[in-house]
Amino acid sequence: MKSRTRHCELIITAWALFSFGLAAFAAPAKPNVLFIAVDDLNDWVGCFGGNPQVKTPNLDRLADDGGLVMMNAYAPSTVCGPSRSSILTGAHCYRTGVYGNQNNLKNAPKAKDLVTLPEYFSQHGYYTISMGKIFHSHPVPGSEERDDGQWAFDEWHKWLGGVGPESAERPVSGIPNLPEETGYHRKAFDWGPTKGNDEKLMRDHRTASWAADQLNTRDFDGKPFFMAIGFTQPHLQWYLPQKYFDMYPLDDVDLPKTLANDRDDIIDDKGRPLYHTSTTWARMEKYGKHREAVRAYLAAVTFVDECIGVLLDGLARSSYADNTIVVLWGDHGWNLGDHTLWCKHSCYESSLQIPLLVRAPGIQGGQRRSALIETIDVYPSLCTLAGIPLPEHLAGQSFVELMRNPDTKWKEAAVSRFRNGDTIRTDALRYTEYTNPKGKRTSRMLYDHSSDPLENQNVAEKRTDESQTLSKQLNQIKGRDGKPGGK
Repeated sequence: MKSRTRHCELIITAWALFSFGLAAFAAPAKPNVLFIAVDDLNDWVGCFGGNPQVKTPNLDRLADDGGLVMMNAYAPSTVCGPSRSSILTGAHCYRTGVYGNQNNLKNAPKAKDLVTLPEYFSQHGYYTISMGKIFHSHPVPGSEERDDGQWAFDEWHKWLGGVGPESAERPVSGIPNLPEETGYHRKAFDWGPTKGNDEKLMRDHRTASWAADQLNTRDFDGKPFFMAIGFTQPHLQWYLPQKYFDMYPLDDVDLPKTLANDRDDIIDDKGRPLYHTSTTWARMEKYGKHREAVRAYLAAVTFVDECIGVLLDGLARSSYADNTIVVLWGDHGWNLGDHTLWCKHSCYESSLQIPLLVRAPGIQGGQRRSALIETIDVYPSLCTLAGIPLPEHLAGQSFVELMRNPDTKWKEAAVSRFRNGDTIRTDALRYTEYTNPKGKRTSRMLYDHSSDPLENQNVAEKRTDESQTLSKQLNQIKGRDGKPGGK
């Protein structure tokens, strides 16, 4: 009997060892994805060096703790809708036909059938879940509902409400509008303290807390997850708890360096100035409030950094901490008085450069990459990191090899568009040209970043050979990315 029992034990042990061996050779678990979008965040982040005064300890921690900082990442457009449509489809505006916020990706003839990033991950076995601003929001005709991209996720949650400003006065900042001001910025360009002086009452903080809770209480049906979380600050208005304003004493706030006449050398083909002074800049000039506005933006960046910290701490406490890709991106830059602009709507570097941070299991981080990255490169990169095939429509390139090796041969240019302006960025130059509805070029700008990083001196007419070369390169890329398939 003992012999038979011993024989059975040996068989069971052998089978266990065999099974363990099979498990050891089985495909590793697919990594999860935490996809974090931040609205209107420029490079005023500590690890990006855009403003040495900014306080962003949590973003800096992500960069130091395994993150790769993409120092030269660029948005395809300087408005939310086109920018977000491009990163979520992996196709440029020239391919999608989405050039403005009025264009709904889901209804765009050239793009409505493209499979978006969360849809594609869902098709490949991921549980997709979202809260906050990921897609640009559009009204649904004949309904009180809005299209926020609900259709792209397995599980989508409307963001939670938050408290408003303490004061009932408008504008809360107490700075009167100019008589000629109309439209969005008349109401939106405002800042001030919120009720309660408590960040936990704010919408973005509640979004971060919700996401952290999901990471610590859910198994996502036993699937790897793709979680997309969108933060709205530092988008206008800058209504924040007073404590964040207090972090930046007004007298200590430095203003961006700018020249009041740096756009005088930008004229159209009829000799007229291409740009006009923005009314918000004129208002800040009239009332001497540039410094207060800069402080408000800095406060908003630090507030959203706190929210990101809540989310990252939630991930660190969860069982998913060691097997989750984190990608954090801004949808475009923002001008804070530079070029006499208080907005994002331009083809300047300050409007187009974005923060992009990526942390992935198995890839050494805590480093910076200086290669030119376009947000259309994020989709194929996440597919590569997740080990799933790339869809055919993608126009971007996977930068995973660049993450592993900074000497990887990479693209030589990044292109963007705003309204009738097309712009191309190379290692040292930014060239922009504006065209009329018939496609005729009406003006152009060329800036040499090796000697003029703030883009104050337009040398397009002095360096015509370089301008012409970049114009051809720009239009070749536009033609390529405008074709079905994006290549």
